[in-house]
Parts: sequence; C-alpha cells; structure tokens
Amino acid sequence: MLLDGFNHVAILTADTGRFVEFYRDVFGAEVTGEQRMGHEGVLTFVEIGGRREINLFELTGNAEAQRQTPMFGRGRIDHLGLQAASLDAFDAIRRRLIDRGAADEFVTDFGPVLSLFFRDPDGLEGEVCVPNPDAVPGQFNAPGTPAARYAASPGQAG
Repeated sequence: MLLDGFNHVAILTADTGRFVEFYRDVFGAEVTGEQRMGHEGVLTFVEIGGRREINLFELTGNAEAQRQTPMFGRGRIDHLGLQAASLDAFDAIRRRLIDRGAADEFVTDFGPVLSLFFRDPDGLEGEVCVPNPDAVPGQFNAPGTPAARYAASPGQAG
C-alpha cells in the first residue's frame, strides 16, 4: 500500500468560529494555522489527529454550507468519517455529541466497526468509527444494526 490515510479534507463553512469551537470541544481538534485569501475569505487549518486535518474555507458570498440534502444526494463527497483513537475515546466523543444535540444515542454495529453519526453546526453529516471489540470475524452487518454494547442505552432503537 502506497498510502497511509488522508492528509486533509476540505470543507466549506458559514462560520469558522462556530465550526472550530464544535470540533475543538467534541474531538479535541486544534487550529494550527490560518491563511487569508484576500477579499475572498479565509482558510483555517484544523488538525484532527495524527497530522490529519480539515482545511476549512469560509468564503465571502458562498452559501454552499447552508445547502442540505439527504445522504447520498450530497455530491461526490457525502460525509466525513472520523476514526476514534480508542473505544474510550469513542465513548467520550459520543457523550459530547449527545450533550450538544449533534447525535442521537444510536450506535451501529457494522461488524468490524462501531459507528455513530452526527451533524455539525453547519449541518455537515459526520460519522465516528472505532474497531468493534465484540466483532465476530467475517461477520458484516447492515446499516441500522444496533450495537449490543449500547443497546441498554436509553433511546437505542433497533
């Protein structure tokens, strides 16, 4: 394999401060730099871990961040998938997202991974994934399969 992951994902926002606050408070992300783009706007570099970053663009007059469509109708890049550093980190992120009203309590068991979907302040859908400690080798589950370890949580539906 010649690659070891993503370097960055470029995202448009309507409000850099609000976006950065959300990703900092929920995921521990850090702003590592900013580049003014003349009158066009600003590019902010937001590190999300492991030298991976979000290149965040707030562009004058660009309303793309407000346009929302259902999953798989969003264009070539549909959503952002983030990898939790551990199951404990996944649980901490989950609590933070629920506390902010950015996610419900449902965790999907895809087999090899657990997954939690969220929506950020601009309405961008994201997903947090972590290896599933309860995985059965070779078993893959359909979307909507509830994770047994979270099934006792209030609001967990099947």
